[in-house]
Amino acid sequence: MGQCFFTTTENTWYNPRMTPKAVYRILDANFNRAREALRVIEEYCRFVLDHKGLCGRTKQLRHALCGALSQLDNQQLLACRDTVGDVGTDLIVDQQLTRTSLESCLTAAAKRLPEALRALSELIQTFDPALAAQVEQIRYQAYTLEKDIAVLGLPCVKYARVRLYVLVTSNTPEEILRLTAQCARGGADCIQWRAKESADKQRVEIGRAFVSVCRDHGVVSIINDRVDIAVATGADGVHLGSDDLPVREARALQSAPLIIGKTTHNSEELSEACLEQPTYVALGPAFATSTKPGLQVAGLDYVRAGLQQIKDQDMGHVVIGGITEANLDQVLTAGAQTIAVCSAVTQAPDPTDACRHFKERLLRHVTCQLG
Repeated sequence: MGQCFFTTTENTWYNPRMTPKAVYRILDANFNRAREALRVIEEYCRFVLDHKGLCGRTKQLRHALCGALSQLDNQQLLACRDTVGDVGTDLIVDQQLTRTSLESCLTAAAKRLPEALRALSELIQTFDPALAAQVEQIRYQAYTLEKDIAVLGLPCVKYARVRLYVLVTSNTPEEILRLTAQCARGGADCIQWRAKESADKQRVEIGRAFVSVCRDHGVVSIINDRVDIAVATGADGVHLGSDDLPVREARALQSAPLIIGKTTHNSEELSEACLEQPTYVALGPAFATSTKPGLQVAGLDYVRAGLQQIKDQDMGHVVIGGITEANLDQVLTAGAQTIAVCSAVTQAPDPTDACRHFKERLLRHVTCQLG
């Protein structure tokens, strides 16, 4: 392209094949493109994901870009802008602006952002390598942000609609699938399969059938303890106990973004869990439970304290342990939005009807709170 150099008297630079006006038009177009993409991403994180952390990171990235490019002459950028005379405005590719969902808007913005940043850094490199390096760092952060939105944010959206969370504890394939279908028909939003004794080969076979039933009913599927089984079966998520893999290690094994839950029994465990950034935390046991008879009851005081502790955290919750229709009001009064039940529905004469009663009361409670 030829040698590029500054002409200090005119405070500009010269290249035989690229005029200063063309340079500033390219810089202006890509600066605008990058800011627009960041704004779309920020609004998605704010209003769709409702994720304070990701929204804040996107906003910081936008301000970092604006701060870096403030080193350019903004008046010259504007003076060189020629939207009317831009031959590219009439070039339209088939389905270029087709968007079918909010997620497609996010995807388009996330892909457009690093393209614009790369164009900026390439051009700026010819006359200001230090500034180009700043823009390159912002581009690398944009790649990480896109990944974290998928890994941290999208599972939160999927889990946010969960109100009734059912635990199915069985190793018998017929019983597992029967209970799963019955609870799903009764309004369960999320079903976790707990299996303690099955061989791995059988777990995968049953797990795939379990996930299929959940998917057919639009229910979130969770595998207890085993990240590998969750990945192998295509489950929506995994629930980790205090002795299971750390959340970070579980995310390293996922082949697609997983909902990841974490068990907590006291404020110390909850503080540690918050540092791991799971999708949701389990708070309990709220009452004595036949499922884990030896486990010390955390009580409703912990439920209230735990809900307060995670109020400003970007994660959901589920209150668990010994919840029945008789004590449900106590749990809801403590502030629970999502509750987990096991024997109260799986051992009921009609699991579908039992789930329906729980779900109706949960929805009435949420409606009253919103009203």
